[in-house]
Amino acid sequence: MPELPEAETIGRALHQALSGKTIEKVEVFSPAMRTPLQPLLTAGIEGQTFTGVRRRGRYLLADLSDKRILLMHFGMSGVVRVENAAVPRRKHEHVFIHLSDKNIFRFECTRRFSLLELHSPGPDGIPEVLAKLGAEPLSDDFSGESFFKCCSKRTTPVKNLLMDNTIVTGIGNIYAAETLFASGIHPARPGNRLLPGECCRIAENAKSILRDAIECGGTTISDFRHVDGSEGKFVQNLKIYGKENSPCPVCGTTIQAIRIGGRNSCFCPECQK
Repeated sequence: MPELPEAETIGRALHQALSGKTIEKVEVFSPAMRTPLQPLLTAGIEGQTFTGVRRRGRYLLADLSDKRILLMHFGMSGVVRVENAAVPRRKHEHVFIHLSDKNIFRFECTRRFSLLELHSPGPDGIPEVLAKLGAEPLSDDFSGESFFKCCSKRTTPVKNLLMDNTIVTGIGNIYAAETLFASGIHPARPGNRLLPGECCRIAENAKSILRDAIECGGTTISDFRHVDGSEGKFVQNLKIYGKENSPCPVCGTTIQAIRIGGRNSCFCPECQK
């Protein structure tokens, strides 16, 4: 599932492709993805102009000129493209939004776990449905001190806390694993056994790794693609995620994996004690 760097990469591309373009027509080819798509046909967004695209966690928010927001999430296999109308529709493209420059915004999702909905903004400019999301990891709201406060009374494994979207939003399995490896912390360590200095390392490494991943266009493991169809290049920089039974890049010890929260979690038994 795309995480923060992948959503940020797509959002930047869509901001360039959609801003200033007016919606001329909406076509829906499937009844639903994660939620029904038919409401897009009766929402009256024809004639509205895209004014920009923002990100909140793993969600993208495409702002319209009437202040409403087209909210999107890419699930396990969501792909968006902005292409010429002459390009034939693909089998799993569920929504077409025709634009004033004669291109089409297309939403494809093989597994139909993605989301495309219209929302009104809350008082802070964010739809109420996202009100429970935690701190943005690249903002000052996420720090070693704030993470320590969230963890200090919890027995939950630190990896799950780092992936808890009510604490810090947008970090999933890939970047949690990479962050904890860089921080020298075992993914199953209970939150209440973390020291303030360790939480500072986690916050600093998370920010650094996420920024590097954004520069590389994210990570492609299976289905993720950019708006132009290209793959994320950060996969070449992964040190621990998906490396079970490989030698640790730091000490050479064989990387192991355990199940935490239903997910496979790779770690180095020597570097992450």
